[in-house]
Amino acid sequence: MSALSSRAVGIEPSRTIAMNQRARELKAAGRDIIDLTVGEPDFHPPAHVRAAAARAISEGADRYTPVAGEVALREAVSRKLLRDSGLSYPAARILVSCGAKSALFNAVLALAGPGDEVLIPTPAWLSYAEMAKLAGACPVFLPTTASDGYKLQPEALAAAITPRTRVLILCTPSNPTGAVYTRAELDALASVLARFPDLWIISDEVYERIRYVPDVPSPASIANIADRVIVVGGLSKSHAMTGWRLGYLAGPKSVVDACIAIQGQTTTCASSITQRAAIAALDGDQSPVAAMAEAFRVRRDRAYARLAAVPGLRVGAPDGAFYLFPDVSALFGSEWRGIRIEGSDDFCLYLLEEAGVALVPGSAFGDDACVRMSFAASDAAIDLALDRIEAAVAALGTARVG
Repeated sequence: MSALSSRAVGIEPSRTIAMNQRARELKAAGRDIIDLTVGEPDFHPPAHVRAAAARAISEGADRYTPVAGEVALREAVSRKLLRDSGLSYPAARILVSCGAKSALFNAVLALAGPGDEVLIPTPAWLSYAEMAKLAGACPVFLPTTASDGYKLQPEALAAAITPRTRVLILCTPSNPTGAVYTRAELDALASVLARFPDLWIISDEVYERIRYVPDVPSPASIANIADRVIVVGGLSKSHAMTGWRLGYLAGPKSVVDACIAIQGQTTTCASSITQRAAIAALDGDQSPVAAMAEAFRVRRDRAYARLAAVPGLRVGAPDGAFYLFPDVSALFGSEWRGIRIEGSDDFCLYLLEEAGVALVPGSAFGDDACVRMSFAASDAAIDLALDRIEAAVAALGTARVG
């Protein structure tokens, strides 16, 4: 049999999906598993969004749309960006895609290629690096720490930029840490970026509506870099429309046109039914979105308080998204069934097999000291998972093997 391409062989599968799949397999085998791996709201889309989709089906909106998306939807995205973020983008500078991941990939392919470098502050969503590799570019990781709020510092950015640097990817609020950049922090990064006019910024803002601070400023709102920012958003998190696959990007027309050309040769267009529903989601009643965000705030507060009280764990309260990212490294060196727990993968395997709780190892995000716990689950599931985590950590203890 012929060999696979070097591009296919070099791609690392998503460990979030891998842990989720292992949890599903154990459930299918009859195990009682609480799955807190995937970033998927446990709500359904608002009623008026579902009604709009049903109308679209009954009205026969079942044909290909323009590659860039229906004009009415791109205009709705334009209104949303202005209303929520103060960003002014006409429909001609907006592309609708099959989810925010597709929009991100289009942008990476349009901006980076062989020999280029893509800067990725870590901890970060694994897919950024794999997208860079698929484009033929080299991902360059810029580690951040809990002490700096898991945010890229200007001096670290300046030190990382080389003549080959082509793209910086920022995510605010962050997956997996929930970190949110303030306007002052973005200004400080922009003062560095201003010295490198050929460097593009991709801003992943898919968690922008799920926040626990008053404001989540966009890098595109910073005047001296605004013309080099590609804003990416979607409806999966804000409107619980994960399976509907609707994302978008906005930016300079030259970049958007390039992304349209790429999409025209790959996915063609987003679902026509979903596009009609998305107009209702963006232009309709936003109170269900606020209600979901408030429910996540309550879950965050309760889960954070409980995890922070567990001996051996260190955790901060995220400013956005729906993840906790506790540091579990104090437990490394312990043994379980004769296996030494050396990192986050071992710890997550221990929790899954012994406590029936599925989390994602921090190694998947570039920080092996931590694990990611999604609180986008029912209150009952979260409370039971925390009971099991507390018991499992107590059983493991902080004992180290010589």
